[in-house]
Amino acid sequence: IGLPQRLIQRLQQHRPVGATASGWLAFQLGVLLLASSLLLAVVPLFWALLEGSRRLRRPWWGDRLNRVLLLIGVLLVLSAPLARSGWLAWVGLMNWIPFFWGFWGFQPYMATAQARRRIALLFVAGTVPVVVSGLGQLWLGWSGPWQVLGELIIWHMAPGGHPPGRLSGLFDYANIAAAWLSFSWPLLLAAVVATGRGWLQRWSWRQPALLLLVVAQLAALYLTDSRNGWGAAVLAVPLVLGPARWIWLLPLLLLLLLPVILAVLPGVPELLQLPARALLPEAIWGRLSDLAFSDRPLASTRLGQWSVAATLVAERPWLGWGAAAFTLIYPERTGVWHGHPHNLPLDLAISHGLPVAVLLVGVVLWLLLRSLQRGLFRASPYERAWWSAAFILVVLHATDLPLYDGRINVAGWILLAGLRAACWPQGFRPQQLR
Repeated sequence: IGLPQRLIQRLQQHRPVGATASGWLAFQLGVLLLASSLLLAVVPLFWALLEGSRRLRRPWWGDRLNRVLLLIGVLLVLSAPLARSGWLAWVGLMNWIPFFWGFWGFQPYMATAQARRRIALLFVAGTVPVVVSGLGQLWLGWSGPWQVLGELIIWHMAPGGHPPGRLSGLFDYANIAAAWLSFSWPLLLAAVVATGRGWLQRWSWRQPALLLLVVAQLAALYLTDSRNGWGAAVLAVPLVLGPARWIWLLPLLLLLLLPVILAVLPGVPELLQLPARALLPEAIWGRLSDLAFSDRPLASTRLGQWSVAATLVAERPWLGWGAAAFTLIYPERTGVWHGHPHNLPLDLAISHGLPVAVLLVGVVLWLLLRSLQRGLFRASPYERAWWSAAFILVVLHATDLPLYDGRINVAGWILLAGLRAACWPQGFRPQQLR
């Protein structure tokens, strides 16, 4: 592909036994480009998927999880003809069914801890354009559209962020940018922890570069004004550092967060709350206490959306209303438009029925718990960070739906595929490969 031989040799390091040379190169390239452009990433990732699928001798249905995903796929197809949303229901299947194949075909590229470490670092490197573009957007006034390859790829960078005043960078919306920065944050933190162990023995350009990236990514995450993103930044710290440090880390975090808790919780005496609010920027405690939207009608809040969503699920529990049906029905019942119910299980149940929601959520939770049982959380910082990145994305989907951005969706399924590869007791054995 025109790369220098030395670079190719370096990129072939840590290649798992189940990955072809071209597939491993393509997978790394796709992960590196994913945050910048789904269109740029999809070609190498698709080639990697073909190569990964071709090399596996073990059939697709040999994994019980794949059988569950097959059942989910059948239920998704059965629900589409009955959808309230018409042809949108068929389009909505593309958010799920192709990724079931990717979940299987990407696993050979993450079959070892060394391979997952390499992919984690590529996610970190791929996040740099998101951070730089976002900070430039708010601090330097950068705005789009930016276009390359003869307008084939266009970044619509909103001036001043979208919504105004909130960092969105290369993404369409601040909450989506926050989701990417949130799941990549534990991966970056693991790189700092792993590198930091040898700082007293040796010094290189990597240490200051990592520290600069940490400061820049935390600044970008703060400027998204996303409460989910702020919470994820805090949550990742004890997860990546590991249980061995919790005895002192958790009390320290609680002490640092005490002013925030006092500033935002209702019912705190003014004697305590006013000093706490004076200590913190109003942008933080005002956002966390929802100061700017305290007079919103119920239909514009998460609670209002979830209430209507639960009613819709109860009315059609088995096959749902079809993908994107919430967008059509919610305005009819409340007079307020919302694109989704800001909760993935509810959205799945509305769109495709309760069985699909229970099965798919069950698959994800099983992967998280099984990988813990296999000792992933007791391993290296990178392994804990991989689990943490997947967990953070799961938590984010309890109050939002960033997966409807294709880049977040691809990244999420790569993380899940890595968890599945880590769960195999003996990894990918040579006799399982063609």
